[in-house]
Amino acid sequence: MTPASRVTLATLCLLLFCATGCSGRAVSGVALPQTRPNPIPSSVNPYLKHVVIVIQENRSFDNLFSGFPGADAPAFGYAGGKKIALHQTRLENPGNIENNWRDSIGSWNHGKMDGFEVEHFYGGPKDYPYAYVPRSQSAPYWVMARQYVLADRMFPMQFGPSFTAHLSLIAANTLIAPTPIAEVDAPSRVPWGCDAPSHTRSFTLTDKRVERFNGPFPCFRNFPTIADTLDAAHVSWKYYAPRLDRIGGQVWSEFSSIRSVRYGPDWANVISPQTQILRDAPRGALADVSWVVPDWQDSDHTGSGYDRGPSWVASVVNAIGRSAYWKSTAIVVVWDDWGGWYDNAPPPQLDFRGLGIRVPCIIISPYAKIANGRKSGYVTHTQYEFGSVLKFVEQVFDLPPVGPPSLGFTDTRAASLIDSFDFTQKPRAFLSIPAIYPESTFLNEQPSYVPPDND
Repeated sequence: MTPASRVTLATLCLLLFCATGCSGRAVSGVALPQTRPNPIPSSVNPYLKHVVIVIQENRSFDNLFSGFPGADAPAFGYAGGKKIALHQTRLENPGNIENNWRDSIGSWNHGKMDGFEVEHFYGGPKDYPYAYVPRSQSAPYWVMARQYVLADRMFPMQFGPSFTAHLSLIAANTLIAPTPIAEVDAPSRVPWGCDAPSHTRSFTLTDKRVERFNGPFPCFRNFPTIADTLDAAHVSWKYYAPRLDRIGGQVWSEFSSIRSVRYGPDWANVISPQTQILRDAPRGALADVSWVVPDWQDSDHTGSGYDRGPSWVASVVNAIGRSAYWKSTAIVVVWDDWGGWYDNAPPPQLDFRGLGIRVPCIIISPYAKIANGRKSGYVTHTQYEFGSVLKFVEQVFDLPPVGPPSLGFTDTRAASLIDSFDFTQKPRAFLSIPAIYPESTFLNEQPSYVPPDND
């Protein structure tokens, strides 16, 4: 990449730190006040008509936002009861941290949040997970957070890695049996889902938190998702996902695990390559609801060897922000799991599945709440979970819950993201998010054909 095609590091850092931001200091501990919601109109639809859910990979809140003003993001942590300072680690660091269900339970350590030291991973000392990404690499995320809403209490529905996280972002559920048996971890083979090799099995978790390798082939039948309620209400949706082979038959989409979608007409809503959203937004082809997942080379997953994740997200946000959709769109940027990185916030345990270890979430909209009456970012301390994202979608489009709480669905219990909006304020004009890599990098890139995660 030529110097002319990049924003210089100095310029990017200046834009980050000169942006108007939240007042206050980073706080530690967990006893933060709940956000007081603004008045919510009887119908959100006059204001919002599109929701875009941008999913990134494997970062804890502290790893990306340590030191963010007004957020619970201290610059230190605890390992076995001993206080240690967080150290810097580059986004593209090749050291991969194990982050399966057992790893998350060990890190959580009954709420002590001091079990993140690791014995088995690729490179680095035991305290490797006690780290944060330098601001020069996370700058686009900080700019988004300073301009809009940063949620410092977003928890995955379940302990564990990406597969169940993405499942809960389309279904608000991971139960695969009427008795309390949940899908956990990832299937034994890739690609995940109905395209997996025939001998692929999955892992299950009992309500006693016993994990077993006795789950079904990961092509789930009779598994309701929000696609069912969107279809029933004639609300359009697309799931932008990378290809896993050169003919495009295998796509890294959680909907590939839902048999009725993978082998039904809804599969046409799974769009590959994922970069198509950069073309759909300016040409007026955005669906009412969209999910966007990255290619491996554009993910924040540890060990990818790339640092393009923040620029990729900025390109998606900029494509929508510069389009006619901006004035009626909410963008939710969320990381699917903690990736093994240290986080200080004990997740509340709402059932045997979790909540899981905290991840970042940025809420972007012309109606995103403003701090202190200024055109600057806001930190919300409302306790959210992945069901909150789907509950928000249901509220925008006046949809029923995906399913009843008695069958494990969590969108009814979850707090909606709606309290991060203020529909009484004047909608804000979009300000482009500066990034190191321009949109052309992604429009012109060749697919890696590598899953953005395989655990």
